[in-house]
Amino acid sequence: MKVKRNTQIAKLLLFLPFFFFLFSCSDEKEKPNVYKVPNSPFEVSKISILTEGNEPIVTKKDYINCQIEIESIYEDWNFSGPGRIRGRGNSTWLWYPKKPYRIKLNENAEILGLKAEKDWILLANYRDPTHLMNTFSFLMGEKLNLPYTNHSRYVEVTLNNEYIGLYQLTEQVEQGANRVAVDKIEGILISLDADDGPELNSAGLDNFWSTIYKMPICVKYPDVEANPGKLDFVKNEFAKLEQSIKTGNYTEVSKMLNISTLIDYLLIQELVYNVEVAAPRSIYMFRDKGGLWNFGPLWDFDAGFDFDWSTMFTGHNYFKDYKKLVFGADPVNHIGGYTVPSFFTDLFKNKRFVSEYKSRWNGIKDKIMSEVWSETSQYANFSKNAMKKDAIRWPIDKDYEIEIRRMENWLRNRINYLNAVINNYPPGYL
Repeated sequence: MKVKRNTQIAKLLLFLPFFFFLFSCSDEKEKPNVYKVPNSPFEVSKISILTEGNEPIVTKKDYINCQIEIESIYEDWNFSGPGRIRGRGNSTWLWYPKKPYRIKLNENAEILGLKAEKDWILLANYRDPTHLMNTFSFLMGEKLNLPYTNHSRYVEVTLNNEYIGLYQLTEQVEQGANRVAVDKIEGILISLDADDGPELNSAGLDNFWSTIYKMPICVKYPDVEANPGKLDFVKNEFAKLEQSIKTGNYTEVSKMLNISTLIDYLLIQELVYNVEVAAPRSIYMFRDKGGLWNFGPLWDFDAGFDFDWSTMFTGHNYFKDYKKLVFGADPVNHIGGYTVPSFFTDLFKNKRFVSEYKSRWNGIKDKIMSEVWSETSQYANFSKNAMKKDAIRWPIDKDYEIEIRRMENWLRNRINYLNAVINNYPPGYL
């Protein structure tokens, strides 16, 4: 009897884990999921914008009142609220039918999981047949930990009940607690930009030619029009940085500039062959109170990737040649590249700078495709249907699927090519 009873107990013990499993499964159905899966940044959301009286947006200067509705697959990303909207951009606003816009909410709000602010940008990416150029560049900045790098959210936009295509929503580059968080009193945010500088914007009171390298500078913060004395302050502070860079002395420059941000910034510009650094255009820099100058945030890369400038108004031609260079094979002497301002290249005189530049490249080169391109591809995968609809709404002479494959191949070839170029830079002489 004892043996039989022990056998029965043993069989019962064998089934106990199964009973516990059933019980736990049943109980789990009744419990809320305590492990929240983060919302995917790759998902495409929908934005509906209704302007007051259905008024068309015809200017970059004047805002129009509007109502904004955002619909996401994630309930906590939905949004509804009043704001204002106007056009934005330079060539993209003037020359292309698909327009970019700037939105200003009436109140700070998180948009699609991004930190709360009022000002947001809708990039049209009309010239870019892949819709990925800015996204890839932003992700490069994020992986390299460049400060205040923008994020990407893809949205299908309806304006006054008219579908206007796939857009990239991102942050406005500006001073702010959740943007470029420099000090309100002594912080500085500038843009090195030919379109926003004294040549093309001669009436502006917020720009100047830099003292040493004669570059066009626009002061984004502080508000120098409201505080005219601040313009000379920014000009003088930037001149000190220019003077230190002119010497090529690493130790002296490091007292004024976060040199690692310059290295990462130049590597990204060269990688994507962004020739607008030669103008320069859309090159942001900032300095916090008592701190160092930094390069960033990154901005505007649809003129990179070997864009064919001869088709500026009508073409979408990229990726033909991966062997062209921005800074050349000898950056100090501008041999084999664009004649960019020496502000960006004078530190290549310095042995330590060149050594650190090469080391940084060798540390990131193998991760560009495996990490950055891999993540970029997710935006493309999640946006297939939206890209197809956009191609119908804004037909161009390019197939987005083919162009994305061309972009990938161009990047692979370019990384291999740059590897030889960068590692053979002259070693410096200071």
